[in-house]
Amino acid sequence: MSIDPGAGAPSLKSRIHGCLLGGALGDSLGYAVEFDSIEAIRGRFGPAGVTDLAMLRGGSHFSDDTQMTLYTVDGLVEALEWANDGVGADVNACLWLAYLRWLDTQDVPVPSSAPMQPKRWIDGNEVLRHRRAPGNACISGLSGGEMGTVYRPVNPDSKGCGTVMRSAPFGLIPHIRPDAVYKLSADAASLTHGHPSARQSAGSFSLLIHRLVSGESLQGAAAAVLAEARGVKDVAAELPERLEAAIRWAESGVLTPEELVRELGEGWVAEEAFAVGLYAVLATAPAGSSAAQPADHFRAAISLAVNHSGDSDSTGSIAGNILGAYYGEAALPGEWLEALEAPEVIRGMADLLVGVTTA
Repeated sequence: MSIDPGAGAPSLKSRIHGCLLGGALGDSLGYAVEFDSIEAIRGRFGPAGVTDLAMLRGGSHFSDDTQMTLYTVDGLVEALEWANDGVGADVNACLWLAYLRWLDTQDVPVPSSAPMQPKRWIDGNEVLRHRRAPGNACISGLSGGEMGTVYRPVNPDSKGCGTVMRSAPFGLIPHIRPDAVYKLSADAASLTHGHPSARQSAGSFSLLIHRLVSGESLQGAAAAVLAEARGVKDVAAELPERLEAAIRWAESGVLTPEELVRELGEGWVAEEAFAVGLYAVLATAPAGSSAAQPADHFRAAISLAVNHSGDSDSTGSIAGNILGAYYGEAALPGEWLEALEAPEVIRGMADLLVGVTTA
């Protein structure tokens, strides 16, 4: 099956805004049920689970997934600002400094041995200074004061989804080679997680976003990323296995939440979160020449991505990133945007990335 995103391809600006806002919307719906079993979700929201931000009494909040995604944007923006001024910068160092400033927002002391930089625009937004269940590996990987690398890993056994859920922005940078996208993303994953699956899942997710922004179809991009994952040197077997299962099950139809967890996992680790988010997008894609609107696809995919026992905010965020990168802002339901927490902050960071990539 294939999808026609509409007359005319979305602009890069629309894809950047769509990806970041879409991720925040999926994150927000999933964050409301992140630690709930599917039985508890159905008990709170009915047999279909939580399907709309309007169902969340007291408003919606995005989680550490959106916080760290925006700080990924900030690190990339700083590196690109240096590059646009003709000065080479260590991209991973810029990202590390950005993540250290995120760490400070979580009421975690930044080690005195770690370098700090002047505050940037993102740091002045109080909405980002809330602790929203950050991953243990992200906190411990940054609070040790050592900059993790592939060759000097921190948390070498950790493959939590804290890498993949923050990695969409690497795929939004135009005019760079796919292998460079993968390396930037995988290297940044090593700042907090040392397990190969964490790095490879982050790199592959960024590649998927990159391919979609370049105009590929959802199914074509997914198949290409699976083939690339199989070809990575020293690849951890679990990533291609999960991606293959996600694509195969999407072709068979929509799984129940129980079946989804059994076949793809709960999403707490990187390759599972990526697989669940990708599966939710592909399984709900309109077939052939269907006239389904992008926003209808978005609602269906996010609902599928978050209604299961597991890491619902991360799987919802990943699905939202994918659809926003593919359709652009056309994917975003207007009533969901009205309910989103601090959309001006997300748009502000999107505009900064647009500015340094289209100047």
